[in-house]
Amino acid sequence: MSATISRPRLVHWRTAIFVIFFVMGLGFASWASRLPAVKQILGIDDFGVGVLLFVSGAASIVGLSLANVIVARWGARRGMVFTIAAFASGVIVTGLGVQVAESYALTAVGLGLMGLGMSSTDVMMNVEAASVEQAFGRTLMPLFHAFFSVGTVAGAGAGIAMAGWSVGVGWHFGVVGIVVLAAGWAALRFVPERMPAVTEDAPAPTRRERFAEMAAVWRDPRTYAIGLIMLGMAFAEGSANDWLAIAVVDGHGQTEAVGAVALTVFSVAMTLFRVLGGPMVDRIGRVWTLRILSIAAAVGLVMFILAPTLPIAFIGVALWGAGASLGFPLGMSAAADDPTKAAASVSAAATIGYLAFLGGPPVLGWISHQIGILPTLWIIVVLIVMSGLASGAARPIAGSTVGGGHARRGPETAASEENLGTVHDGAPPAARTRSRTSS
Repeated sequence: MSATISRPRLVHWRTAIFVIFFVMGLGFASWASRLPAVKQILGIDDFGVGVLLFVSGAASIVGLSLANVIVARWGARRGMVFTIAAFASGVIVTGLGVQVAESYALTAVGLGLMGLGMSSTDVMMNVEAASVEQAFGRTLMPLFHAFFSVGTVAGAGAGIAMAGWSVGVGWHFGVVGIVVLAAGWAALRFVPERMPAVTEDAPAPTRRERFAEMAAVWRDPRTYAIGLIMLGMAFAEGSANDWLAIAVVDGHGQTEAVGAVALTVFSVAMTLFRVLGGPMVDRIGRVWTLRILSIAAAVGLVMFILAPTLPIAFIGVALWGAGASLGFPLGMSAAADDPTKAAASVSAAATIGYLAFLGGPPVLGWISHQIGILPTLWIIVVLIVMSGLASGAARPIAGSTVGGGHARRGPETAASEENLGTVHDGAPPAARTRSRTSS
């Protein structure tokens, strides 16, 4: 069925998903910001840290696979009750493992819960964000991801403060876990419950049929093309997070402080463009936005690699950050165009993106060990170009109300404005039409 909800309820729904994106970023960055303390308290070396990160990454892949099963069984709203709880519990258990038990094994269990809860929540919150987009009829996905970025900044800042005030990891993570759980569950009260439609002509699919539909997305060429968009931009983003500061120091001979400033410039450019990128998409469409930004990212990275002076390198970093800002969120938005298989498509696309985030840094590290960090970054330039060439896959499918661009008013624009406040439940378009007609 289709349900028309009021404008205030739509705003509450959108705000609730903003909150969930923010607290997930807050929780993730809180852990990352205290990693040096974790290493010191547990008395482990870099290899030990790498094993912990591998446990979290492997659990994240499992969480991505479970997410669409959970959505098929309970729906995204109910599913996030459990997955947010898993993530928050993981944060708390990690704090207990480090500070109280000083147990490497318990810390690994906590990180496994964190990875599982975060990745599965990631899929579900993006499914809900895409539904909010469709209800409002304009591009909001970059703004949702900007809230995650702001959450990571807040989490990192809080981590710096906690370390400066000598607050123990256990207390820090305990408070963060409670905040994530309380804020996440409070936000879920404003997320509408959307169940599969049931009509005489088109009954709701069985659980087995829903699982079969989810498996079918991996046979859809569009899934892999969207995945390629996200792969290139995930590498562009992830390589900056992990290697930009090192590239400034080792490649351009600057100090560590300058490297930190360069990473800050990249993060600010990315966050700012995620805040401002939605209107650009609504004006010229997803495809042209992705093409333009891939050019900006590639040009910026080339400027950084070849920069003869520091100011040119910083201009390149800003273009690199702005260009990489929308690939991941717009890929998520494109994957969720069809509400009947949004969870499965988002899960598949996210899996490809996560593999780039998780596998990219060590691969680049190994290559840079052979040829140097700046020459290694040319690989990212190639991947960005491939992402730009695949941008056509992000073109909205028939029936989608976002991503096509509204350069001129026409019947489709007017229709999407008239439909503001109509929330679809995941039934096929034909079934939704019959449902509206019969009512």
